[in-house]
Amino acid sequence: MHFSIIQRIMGQFLMLFSITLLPPAMIDLLYQERSAHAFFYSYLFLLSIGFLLFLPVKNQRSDLRLRDGFVVVVLFWLVLGIAGALPLYLYEELDITVVDALFESISGLTTTGATVLTGLDYLPHSILFYRQELQWLGGMGIIVLAVAIMPMLGIGGMQLYKAEAPGPVKDNKLTPRIAETAKALWYIYLGLTVACALAYWIAGMNLFDAVSHSFSTVAIGGFSTHDASIGYFDSTAIEAVAIVFMFLGAINFALHFTVVRSKSLMPFFRDEEFRLYASLLVIITILCTYVLYTQTTDHDFSAALREALFQTVSIATTSGFVTKEYANWPVFIPVLLLFASFIGGCAGSTGGGIKVIRILLLLKQGQREIMRLIHPNAQVTVKVGRQPVNNSIIDAVWGFFAAYVALFALMMLILMFNGLDQITAFSAVAATINNLGPGLGEVSANYSSLSDFNKLLLCFSMLLGRLEIFTLLVLLMPAFWRK
Repeated sequence: MHFSIIQRIMGQFLMLFSITLLPPAMIDLLYQERSAHAFFYSYLFLLSIGFLLFLPVKNQRSDLRLRDGFVVVVLFWLVLGIAGALPLYLYEELDITVVDALFESISGLTTTGATVLTGLDYLPHSILFYRQELQWLGGMGIIVLAVAIMPMLGIGGMQLYKAEAPGPVKDNKLTPRIAETAKALWYIYLGLTVACALAYWIAGMNLFDAVSHSFSTVAIGGFSTHDASIGYFDSTAIEAVAIVFMFLGAINFALHFTVVRSKSLMPFFRDEEFRLYASLLVIITILCTYVLYTQTTDHDFSAALREALFQTVSIATTSGFVTKEYANWPVFIPVLLLFASFIGGCAGSTGGGIKVIRILLLLKQGQREIMRLIHPNAQVTVKVGRQPVNNSIIDAVWGFFAAYVALFALMMLILMFNGLDQITAFSAVAATINNLGPGLGEVSANYSSLSDFNKLLLCFSMLLGRLEIFTLLVLLMPAFWRK
């Protein structure tokens, strides 16, 4: 383990992250709302800490091993979660505890969208922008952004990319060099963000709201500048923009890259994961529309379709935007939507959840086992598209699923032991481990009523979801630390 290299990287990352506190400070100066000091003091503190970490080991040069990559990724999210909480805690008008500030910061960086804040419509623009900025930075993974600039820092990045990249298949690169891969991903990410902001602005949002919501839409985050979320605008055009970019944000960015490079949409339709993803959204939308139209008195067909489509795309992609209090809809719908969030977005996307590709592989593996029962001597191969899938990947998916279920049950039981009812405990764990945000029961609106211990446990759940469980759990294994 190269601790000096890890220290050097963390120092550089902290100094880079401190720069992201300057845009909110400038926004405060623009609106003159007297919150700039919280960001300026935080900037100076984080810059100093980063420099002090970096200075003693600035001349250290060594290759980064895979184990080092795991440590850096986990440390980075923990340290950034703490660092990101600093300006929220220092702004006195928020009047929140250290735990609340940490919860809000980790929720933003992991693009979960769970919040402990209320009265968003009355908060300073700088605080609102900062929350959205956290989600945008976390959307594709700040580590991937760092990989793009690592050649300038003198450090190779493939080990970090393998540790951070979401999904079960992590060895497929879009371009031969890892730095070019990360740059390609971020060009696409930035392009979608700019397009989303322009579309929101044309649809009727003011410039501040358009930019802010584009950050959390493409990042599949769900933070909003208003308590009523997207429902605040009550606009079909704005909801349509959100639907389109939430849908795009939850697609594998490798597919976006292929589509841009080939100048054709056919790669989308040839991809089996995309087809399952789109099919699930269509089926769930139809079911929700039917229930709303037939079992409620205040929905005609067009209203039922509009609300069902928005909430399906938002919850199933783990965005977490809302236009209505869907938790109060007929009980079938909230539970269905919550279960949809378990599937989440595609691998290699900004979405959370188990990922569509894993669900697809589990289904195909189940189908293979049935075929083996019928034909015991048959050699049945699992394929995605026309490509056979290595058995080691199937084993990894089963291992992930087993760990996911076990940890989910354990955290749910702990929350219930600490006083939460079954619905709240179940949905709180589901909403955090899937990086969704809004839950049911006591956490349908926000998480402010939970105890500090429960909030910290859910912070752990968010990190588990964002780092796809094994990246975090591997550090807890004694074998990882043996030489």
